[in-house]
Amino acid sequence: MQAYAIRAEGDGVVLERREVPVPDPEPGQLLVRMRAAALNRGELIPGGLVKGGAARPAGLEGAGEVVALGAGVAGPAPGSIVMGRCAGAFAEYALMDVREAMPVPPPLAIEAAAAVPLVFLVVHDMLVAQGRLRPGEWLLVCGVSSGVGVASLQAAKVLGARVIGTSGSAAKLARLRELGLDVGIETRAPAFADAVLKATDDRGADLVVNAVGGSVFAECMRCMAFEGRLATVGYVDRVLGAEIDLQALHAKRLTLFGVSNKLRSADQRAAGVPAFRADLLPAIADGRIRPLVDRVFAFDELAAARTCMEADRHLGKIVLRIAA
Repeated sequence: MQAYAIRAEGDGVVLERREVPVPDPEPGQLLVRMRAAALNRGELIPGGLVKGGAARPAGLEGAGEVVALGAGVAGPAPGSIVMGRCAGAFAEYALMDVREAMPVPPPLAIEAAAAVPLVFLVVHDMLVAQGRLRPGEWLLVCGVSSGVGVASLQAAKVLGARVIGTSGSAAKLARLRELGLDVGIETRAPAFADAVLKATDDRGADLVVNAVGGSVFAECMRCMAFEGRLATVGYVDRVLGAEIDLQALHAKRLTLFGVSNKLRSADQRAAGVPAFRADLLPAIADGRIRPLVDRVFAFDELAAARTCMEADRHLGKIVLRIAA
């Protein structure tokens, strides 16, 4: 089968297309004929998830048809269409932990399904499991036009929250208002706290999602309400250090937390899937949440898809179509 591998080289990340054997599912796994897979910035940018060492299978999430079951796996049946996180999604076939596999709701296009598993599970972790976002609260998303930003906006509206988002593009903010964005702040600089406080009548944001990195961390803290929570989910600015206002942390009883699967075991990752399926998957199935796919590229156009992502020309997710 054809598959992409990824490795770190110098200060960059290199993708290579290879001919490799179709893998055999082990106990607890499904073999999935991949139809589509989504790109994720954290995997493909220098300094992200890929470090030194040997090349490894590329791609982190996707959707396709179940073709075989590992020993002891009772279902889903071969022929079922599933979506899930899986290592090596940029391939004609990939293995998926059966605990991570979710049925694709019939109204959902396969390309949209491929954009659900990783980003929306991260968003559920961030907004529900750790962020405890409640109806009527204010959510601030720094970098709201990113894949995780758009998913955070959509999930927050289903949860009954009000959403403020920052972006350097007025056009992207205008499109996101159609998805329910309450307040859009056009800026690429860490200078949005005054606008957030004005929008919230000086209350501040109850939950802040930082999808940008260290360059905006201190400004995010200045935006926080009493007993506010701040989630760090990425650092596309590659700034890994930031100032922490200890007086504000102490007096306002703030909570700072990270959202990552880097060090979690397979059991820990799978443990969050049932709650996601209960809390957010019904909204995806009935159309209240519509995963936003900006562009779809063919399997042999992965390099072009990556270039599009790096140029930051997209809104939401970019997807690779692998098979019809």
